[in-house]
Amino acid sequence: MSFKLSVVQEYETSQISKEALKRKYGIQGDSTIRRWIDKYGNFDISNKSDKPMEKSKDQELLELRQKVKLLERKNARLEKELEQKDMKAEFFDMMIDIAEKEYHIDIRKNSFPEQSSDTER
Repeated sequence: MSFKLSVVQEYETSQISKEALKRKYGIQGDSTIRRWIDKYGNFDISNKSDKPMEKSKDQELLELRQKVKLLERKNARLEKELEQKDMKAEFFDMMIDIAEKEYHIDIRKNSFPEQSSDTER
């Protein structure tokens, strides 16, 4: 019984085919594993198909609504992060302004430095 259950579990949790399991464990009958799956398995093997089931319009609509909600939450989070980054940038600008006034030094460079004559060579 434990052997049968382990074969069924391996079939259900992995991508191994019934034929591969049959060869792997030396199982003789062609329908033995199928019967074990029908009897001990966790899902209905008779309705299993390689083709994906088509979704109804209601399912598609529900999925799209969930995606929209997810994207709206993500958008709100990103907007909040952007607002915080903008506030930080303003804060740092204010701190630089204060430091320039207090210490009478130019922290920001207003123009590019002149190139030295050595670079012309």
